[in-house]
Amino acid sequence: MGRTQLATPRVGAANRAANGAAYAAIDFGTSNSAVALPAAEGASGAQTAHGAAVRLVELEPGFVTMPTAVFYRADTPPNEREAERHYGRAAVAAYVEGQDGRLMRSMKSILGSTLLEQSTDIGGGRSVRYHDVVVGYLRHLRGLAQAAANAPIERVVLGRPVFFVDDDAPRDAAAQAALERAARQAGFAEVHFQYEPIAAALDLESRATREQLVLVADIGGGTSDFSLVRIGPARRGRLDRRDDILASHGVHVAGTDFDRRVELASILPLAGYGALRPPDPKRPGEAAREVPSGIYFDLATWHLINTLYSPARLAELRTMKGWYADARHYQRLLAVLTRRLGHALAAAAEAAKIALAEAGHTRIDLGQWEPGLAAAFDETAAAGALDADFAQIVGAAHETVRQAGATAEAVDAIYFTGGSTGLAPLVERIAAGFSRAERVRGDRFSSVAQGLGWHARALFGAPAKAAAHPAG
Repeated sequence: MGRTQLATPRVGAANRAANGAAYAAIDFGTSNSAVALPAAEGASGAQTAHGAAVRLVELEPGFVTMPTAVFYRADTPPNEREAERHYGRAAVAAYVEGQDGRLMRSMKSILGSTLLEQSTDIGGGRSVRYHDVVVGYLRHLRGLAQAAANAPIERVVLGRPVFFVDDDAPRDAAAQAALERAARQAGFAEVHFQYEPIAAALDLESRATREQLVLVADIGGGTSDFSLVRIGPARRGRLDRRDDILASHGVHVAGTDFDRRVELASILPLAGYGALRPPDPKRPGEAAREVPSGIYFDLATWHLINTLYSPARLAELRTMKGWYADARHYQRLLAVLTRRLGHALAAAAEAAKIALAEAGHTRIDLGQWEPGLAAAFDETAAAGALDADFAQIVGAAHETVRQAGATAEAVDAIYFTGGSTGLAPLVERIAAGFSRAERVRGDRFSSVAQGLGWHARALFGAPAKAAAHPAG
């Protein structure tokens, strides 16, 4: 893949006004990001109750969301000023394929920390500041937005969590300041912020006919976040919505944890996870011991998988052969590491989780690992694997309401967003504790971006009307 070019389009003022693209809204997420632009009145897009529309930018072919990921290639020629970069799915693919370089993910999580100003090695004798990683990613999003709008974009609304940093107001303020500074370095001259739970709730508020208390449940890949917010027609036009967020709370348990649990429960036992060692003839009568589990935990942890392919880890595995009572377990584990199948197994676990949510049971085809090999996974197995995680998430929902000084009966609606809300059993568990609340599903991946886009329209003004096109 060649280097991304980010040249600013040259367009006149009249064309800029016609496109209405002088501003954008960016959901810079921990796991995924999305960008919204204003759509001209009469154009297609996400509609509010007032008929205004926003449109999401296609960030990658066929996708309006993109992993918040950057891969720096270590083989960039030394005469190049900066290392070549891949973004989004291309960045993840480069890492999974084992290309030489450095993958950066979850850059949002370091905002407000001293790590932001530190540099890290990216291979090839180069290093990069973490702050500059954020700048480069935002610049890439701005370039994609400008290409979609055919206009320069200098104004932006960025989403922000209620707390970048819990219980530390100075660091929280520093995190927003750092993100604003990065956005300006990426080319935005005017930067505004809106709270992510408010942005998510704007979809529901656009249809609200009375004041309501809404529990926003944003359950993504890394965290499950809840906010109790007040919405209503009288609040719809307010730009400062801080006082409408009554409480926010969350836990660092979400989709990637579910995938890990599924893999450990249903796939890795086929390679000896949880298996017992053969009896030790030197220790008669001693209770059987399990095969060490550390290698399996690393194999089920996405960002640690590549570490298992190093010569040192392979050498370690070769010394473990005598620990397995069933030789097939050892041979399968050895095959995963020597054939670099770790990420394929992780993908199979994720697919099984999704299939379970849709059908209640699934058969995990593992033929690429071993011909004819498969694993069954059903709701009973899922209950055992995911019950503790689900309980933590449900507990966080109720803690949010408690912190607001409210009761479950006072919640009028639960607004579900985030990729992991596709798991029906989890949604049912959460909703069961709020019996009188309406269940509302937003777009799992782009509700926040759309809401930020509507806030940007309110802040900056609507674009010009779309030109009419005669039929035929």
